[in-house]
Amino acid sequence: MADAPQWQCVMIAWGEKYGVSDINRLITAIATHTHRPARFILLSDRPRPGLDARAELRPIPDFFLQPRFVTGGCQAKLCLFAPGVLPDDLPAIYIDLDTVVTGDLSAGINLLTTRQTVRILQSVVLPLGWPGRLVSRLTGGRRYARGNSSVVIFHPAECGYIAERFRTLHAQYPDFSFRPMIADERFISWAAQAVIEPIPASFAVKFPAEFMARSPLIARIKARLPWVRARRAKLVAVTLCGMSVKPEALLRLPEGARVKDSKNRVLIWSDAVIGRTRRDILNFYR
Repeated sequence: MADAPQWQCVMIAWGEKYGVSDINRLITAIATHTHRPARFILLSDRPRPGLDARAELRPIPDFFLQPRFVTGGCQAKLCLFAPGVLPDDLPAIYIDLDTVVTGDLSAGINLLTTRQTVRILQSVVLPLGWPGRLVSRLTGGRRYARGNSSVVIFHPAECGYIAERFRTLHAQYPDFSFRPMIADERFISWAAQAVIEPIPASFAVKFPAEFMARSPLIARIKARLPWVRARRAKLVAVTLCGMSVKPEALLRLPEGARVKDSKNRVLIWSDAVIGRTRRDILNFYR
């Protein structure tokens, strides 16, 4: 069938931080830009009255809703990989609810070089991919490349081992003394190290890492580099994960305003530094 879904877009909501309007806005943006029919799935801890009719609501398994799993480490997010939670017939792109989408998110499916590949955002200095795998082998798994799970591209049929391994290790280390367990993205990076790859920074980025810097001069210089401008022009998704400035505050900032976050990074809220992404954020939340 022409309208049969070709990929699935997955979101997760627990608690009351995000309302149905936030979820529906993201679904509408993704549906507007995608070139391939999508299946939308929201994993949730409760009913969400008013949820967009295009989305299927599925429950987060009780195991992943333990109080400690829904705090800073977000281990509840590992339910993404639990067998039976998602349909396993199509590749999936998971996306955080604080993400601005202005392009064809389905293009991310093309980044799955194999069905086993897991793609996440690059986070720390050690690169995901073969450099991280080399370090992991040399250190017996004590050191490994880590990513950020605001965007995850994977095939549910091939990734059940991530959730199963977490459940097994949780029985052995309920205090999270095994360090990869302290956060969902660390555990994904560790468990899937053999097949994990970075999402290109021309497809999706974390806003603080891409557009903020410890020096305003560095931010301005970076914005003028032609290859950076070309890469940013292709961006499909920008996640606001880790920002101390919330979207509603961004909407009130005047052109050229400067804001410093808890990591001493400076945001220069101007088109000259942020480019089209500033207007994308404003349009998305307005």
